[in-house]
Amino acid sequence: MFYPAIRKVLFQFDAETIHELTIKGLKSTGSTPLNALYKQRVTNKPVTVMGIDFPNSLGLAAGLDKNGECINAFAAMGFGFVEVGTVTPRPQAGNPKPRIFRLPEANAVINRMGFNNKGVDYLVSQVRAAKFSGVLGINIGKNKDTSEENAKDDYIHCMRKVYNFASYITINISSPNTPGLRSLQYGEALNELLSALKVEQAQLEKQYNKYVPIAVKIAPDLTEDEVNSIAISLIDNNIDGVIATNTTLSREGVEGLEYGNEQGGLSGAPVKDKSTTVISLLAKALNDKLPIIGVGGIASSHDANEKLAAGASLVQVYTGFIYQGPPLVKEIVNGFKV
Repeated sequence: MFYPAIRKVLFQFDAETIHELTIKGLKSTGSTPLNALYKQRVTNKPVTVMGIDFPNSLGLAAGLDKNGECINAFAAMGFGFVEVGTVTPRPQAGNPKPRIFRLPEANAVINRMGFNNKGVDYLVSQVRAAKFSGVLGINIGKNKDTSEENAKDDYIHCMRKVYNFASYITINISSPNTPGLRSLQYGEALNELLSALKVEQAQLEKQYNKYVPIAVKIAPDLTEDEVNSIAISLIDNNIDGVIATNTTLSREGVEGLEYGNEQGGLSGAPVKDKSTTVISLLAKALNDKLPIIGVGGIASSHDANEKLAAGASLVQVYTGFIYQGPPLVKEIVNGFKV
């Protein structure tokens, strides 16, 4: 695969500009013979998690394909599942540009996108057009101008829209780029949100005659007590899975680097150990009552297996994929210890 040479050219340009061009290219080629440019065969290593049969344990994390425009392209690369979003009820522009910063010396990225997306109706139209038969996660959030008190209304609105098209639905309450969002991870606010979502899930199950699991995505910047409290809420509310973790507000590992002090969430290698620690704490607290999807700093098969050893049942990549491209997918899947 010639990705290293391509990356050298791509990294000469603004990160968001290249991201947009890449999405356009993948969207236009995903269902055509041109997908041979990145299509690859990986070893079939099936696993069942949340009642879903995955062809392998590696997924694409949310954030790369916010609007669900490249589902078939990413599936062609060998991912066992693809998660799209985060999507909100109404389209929103997100935060002012520039808002993505590469830190190649640390194999990291800082972003403060702010849930920029074309809205849930557009995403559903793209999912319909993809006619994708694989495992699809849809990640949902709230609009920036929706108050914390009314946040559950946004999640329920999105859930109703995407339920019939998703293999599972992710509740994003851990992005650092939407004011007040992370406060939904704690105490009564979390229990109220999860309880409302479970009621809606039960109604939608009856309506569509199928059960679509709910996973909750949490932050890496949590104390052990906070992780334990979240675990209790997840268990008490019969949540189906948890994704650990989102990006970090810490700047450990990027001190002194160009862009290292930019605001936003830090992803990539510097968050790897934080993520793994949260996974380990969660695994202990959950005691196998619900599965963990591990994400954060995975850049090799060793990193992926480390997450699995810590207690994850599935893993996802994002920043590592930006730096290494499709070859990383093949390396990780073929390197899974089954």
